[in-house]
Amino acid sequence: MATKHQVLDMTPVGMRFTVLNSSTDTNGKSLDLEWEILPGCNMKDSLIHVHPNAIETYEMLEGELEFFVKDKWMTLKKGEKLAVEKGVYHSFRNPTNGIAKVFNTHQPALKMEDYFEGICKAVNKATDNGKRDLKMDMKSKIYMSVLVNKYRNEIVMKTPPVFVIKAMAFIGRLTGIRF
Repeated sequence: MATKHQVLDMTPVGMRFTVLNSSTDTNGKSLDLEWEILPGCNMKDSLIHVHPNAIETYEMLEGELEFFVKDKWMTLKKGEKLAVEKGVYHSFRNPTNGIAKVFNTHQPALKMEDYFEGICKAVNKATDNGKRDLKMDMKSKIYMSVLVNKYRNEIVMKTPPVFVIKAMAFIGRLTGIRF
């Protein structure tokens, strides 16, 4: 369970999140984060996803990001806001040379903070605690499948299909991967 001011460092995938208010702080109403999105984040594979049971909001604090919502990309700049309703496919990326800062919420919080902590663990395993570059090889994909499969109530990826994620997660659990 994340705590206020905790930093969720996913630098190998281009992100650092600071917890402003955890689900405990808000009685589950929201998870409030300040994101730092590094240059080039999500440019190769933007991981389009949906939150079936939560609204996600973004407010640009510094810089700019591109957001995919439903079926198109748009740019948000400092001071602009975006709300993504439950069940809407979306993603983000940083095509700029600067760090973008974002105030982000998930409403309700559900178990999103646990999911983000899981990403940190998966990234650390896949990069040997930051000693190697992240490569989305089969081992990394299996780790991510176990994680995403566990948090299907919070997040569902558009690709690969759910049945592929479930199969890879099954293999991962057989080999002892747990989150």
